[in-house]
Amino acid sequence: MSFKVTIQPSGHSFPIEADETVLEAALKHGYTLPYSCRNGVCGVCKGKVAEGAVSHGEHPDSILTEAEKSAGMALFCCAKPLSDLIVESREVTGAGDIPVKTLPCRVQKMERPAQDVMVLHLMLPANERLQFLAGQYIDILLKDGSTRSFSLANAPHQDEFLELHIRNIAGGGFTHHVFNEMKVRDILRFRGPFGTFFLREDTDKPIIFVASGTGFAPVKAIIEHALHSGISRPMHIYWGGRTLADLYMPDKVKQWEASGICFTPVLSEALPEDHWHGRTGFVHQAVLDDHADLSGYEVYACGAPVMVEAAQRDFIALRGLPQASFFSDAFCFAPKAAN
Repeated sequence: MSFKVTIQPSGHSFPIEADETVLEAALKHGYTLPYSCRNGVCGVCKGKVAEGAVSHGEHPDSILTEAEKSAGMALFCCAKPLSDLIVESREVTGAGDIPVKTLPCRVQKMERPAQDVMVLHLMLPANERLQFLAGQYIDILLKDGSTRSFSLANAPHQDEFLELHIRNIAGGGFTHHVFNEMKVRDILRFRGPFGTFFLREDTDKPIIFVASGTGFAPVKAIIEHALHSGISRPMHIYWGGRTLADLYMPDKVKQWEASGICFTPVLSEALPEDHWHGRTGFVHQAVLDDHADLSGYEVYACGAPVMVEAAQRDFIALRGLPQASFFSDAFCFAPKAAN
């Protein structure tokens, strides 16, 4: 059975099948709604169903509460139609003209800037280039049909290789392969680009980046794009890790500081050998401590879902950040499949 979805305020409409999510159908028909994880754990795609009914699908209760459902809210990456729908959501226009491709690539270089972080440089076929926006991600296609999503850490103007930052996650089947079995010249397949985590360039608002762990990867891409493009908006990076080793590209950040970008590192579990005298605690709390009013800012947050969720909640509720000025990409780790 097919239904119709109309997006407000744009008035765009598209058909949707009963077994499709609102987000899936929108993307299929060329309309990009805000999204990140696509499995209901980050809340980026949350919007209002103004008319019609949906099946909400599976998601954590903390991301979409019963009270929010009663008020008409839904997670568009999980919600499937039970009728024609009118939904309220802003649309992302920057990624709409970029084709999604499925391509092979070769592992050209493997670097290990920290014990549990691998930087992969992937080379595309000689006649191919991937068009993408700085901050977007790709899906690595695995032999069992599953996928693993990783942000692109390089800016579009540096597209000789695709750069991925991969953390070694306990129980992660693909990350185990990367750290223990992968070799230079191995062949991978991927599909992309995806995602709405990219710099909005139609404003002069100062930018705050909030990253935890390898959430630094898309932030790196966006900053390198901004510097290359001559964007002069004030920028401040808050990068959080457990120990000093988690801030695995200090020389790169020092280069940016020389260009006028502010940097605040934050450690939550500093080791004695770190000799740490800097900021401690949760990285989003450091932003709260430094800024009494975020109403004139844009915030780009990337990393663990708990950090992204807390930043979005507190920056909006406690510091006046407009909902439309918060952009996020939550990293959701897939466990190793049981044998």
